[in-house]
Amino acid sequence: MQYDYLIIGGGIIGLSTAWQLKHRYPDASILLLEKESDLATHQTGHNSGVIHSGIYYQPGSLKAKFCQSGLEQTIQFCREQQIKYEQCGKLLVATNQLEYLRLQDLYQRSVANNVTCQSISKEALKDLEPDIDGLGAILVESTGIVDYREICIHMASKFTASGGRIEFGYPVLNIEENDTQISVTTGNGTRGAGMMICCAGLQADRLVKLHGLKPQFQIIPFRGEYYRVSGRFSDRIKHLIYPIPDPAMPFLGIHLTRMIDGTITVGPNAILGFKREGYGRFNISVKDSLNMFTYPGFWRCIGQHLRPGLTELKNAWFKSAYLKQVRRYLPAITPADLSPHPAGIRAQAVLSDGSLVHDFLFKETRRSLHVCNAPSPAATSAIPIGNYLCDHVRDNNPNR
Repeated sequence: MQYDYLIIGGGIIGLSTAWQLKHRYPDASILLLEKESDLATHQTGHNSGVIHSGIYYQPGSLKAKFCQSGLEQTIQFCREQQIKYEQCGKLLVATNQLEYLRLQDLYQRSVANNVTCQSISKEALKDLEPDIDGLGAILVESTGIVDYREICIHMASKFTASGGRIEFGYPVLNIEENDTQISVTTGNGTRGAGMMICCAGLQADRLVKLHGLKPQFQIIPFRGEYYRVSGRFSDRIKHLIYPIPDPAMPFLGIHLTRMIDGTITVGPNAILGFKREGYGRFNISVKDSLNMFTYPGFWRCIGQHLRPGLTELKNAWFKSAYLKQVRRYLPAITPADLSPHPAGIRAQAVLSDGSLVHDFLFKETRRSLHVCNAPSPAATSAIPIGNYLCDHVRDNNPNR
């Protein structure tokens, strides 16, 4: 079983890359391997469905570049494939003086990133969202919502309709590379290819190791817990409502999200996970936990972020503490308004010095490219990321 290109991972980045690669090279044989029995079962299928604008990210970073073009291309794809989406807009709300100062900095960053937005006064905020309290806000009208699983289904359909192949249910056991090909061993035999692109998400560092490479990072899983908000707010909250984030952290804070099905969720927090693919409240993997606890970078990371980590843990275990974060901008919400909603897991790459990798991170060999860190807004940015990976294959393929 020999292919021109082999892609590992059936999340939105792997699917975007496979579809665009097949479009570029219609005569090429391309295989996508997914260890689960379905597509988008992990990060892609457990996010909040937001189409981000790119306001937060360091000007000139890959995050900023990919997100800005990703918003436009995601909406264009939805229109072409008749996928339901909505540009309901986002309000970033400052609830205290520190956040108000950060809001001013964030507005300047939006200008540097060419993101169209408006600075909103306290009074104008009340006009837009009567239930929301704040000292002021930034309105980003271009931000939208969508079901990324549905986007994945359409990408997969376009890929297979043009001759691409998807195999499910067999995890990768080994990767070997020589001068002529790369060989990937699964539970269902070995697949050979001229080039491999690995989009393994929560297993990214392990696939690097299976390739015989030193990752120089490790994936640390962070659980993001959500609640579904009472239907009494469904017609009252018109926008996505976000707090002003701490610029030192890669997380955006507990926010209100209008979902494409009309419901509203609140979340996520960001607490340490003890199982990379554990979406239940008490899921623990001995293997994942040992990998984490024996990694020096993990302990350095904990030491650097101990205070916010303890705050997140408190919010996770005490519903009242979680609710307190939301009441800063939505004082009318009560414990009765929150009901359980599926959690998500964020694959966060951490370097050996304990620093969190904020931008995209890649590792390559002559015949492979590993996507090692693809943080939010990866789903929004999936189409330009896929295009970027296809460019890399074009420029670095030793068989061309």
